[in-house]
Amino acid sequence: MKTFLIGFMGSGKSHWGRLLSEKLGIRFFDLDEQVTEHAGKSIPEIFETKGEEQFRMMEKEVLHIITESHQSFVMACGGGSPCYFNNIEYMNQSGTTVWINTPLDTLFERLVKEKAKRPLIKELSDEQLQYFISKKFASRKIYYEQADVTVEEDPVQLEHLIEKIFHA
Repeated sequence: MKTFLIGFMGSGKSHWGRLLSEKLGIRFFDLDEQVTEHAGKSIPEIFETKGEEQFRMMEKEVLHIITESHQSFVMACGGGSPCYFNNIEYMNQSGTTVWINTPLDTLFERLVKEKAKRPLIKELSDEQLQYFISKKFASRKIYYEQADVTVEEDPVQLEHLIEKIFHA
């Protein structure tokens, strides 16, 4: 069983992925952490030295390596992961995709506290951040909507998440 959690940055993919993998007794991967390990650099460093395009290429490569070398896992994907290089199609063919569709106001509340750690938003004012979230979400939604399962609970409940995945 391969489960890919997708959704906007700040939606809780890593949090829920860890809990889900623990509950199911299978391996957890955070795609961003795996890219960092693979590159030997932090994501902000990759963005600064190589740019977003190179980051996205590394992300795709690591996604394929993990997917093809493991029988089962839960993976928290980066917010943009499904939007590049046909990654959403690849994930849908390889396992079950789950979109954690967090309300935009909740995303803003979370991201305003985490700006320094996130290269795409670290320089934005709060007003710019709100605009960025709504604009970027709108452009990514078409990819997120291709997920096998959509979870719109806020807050998410682990038992409901598991039930939705297994009844997809």
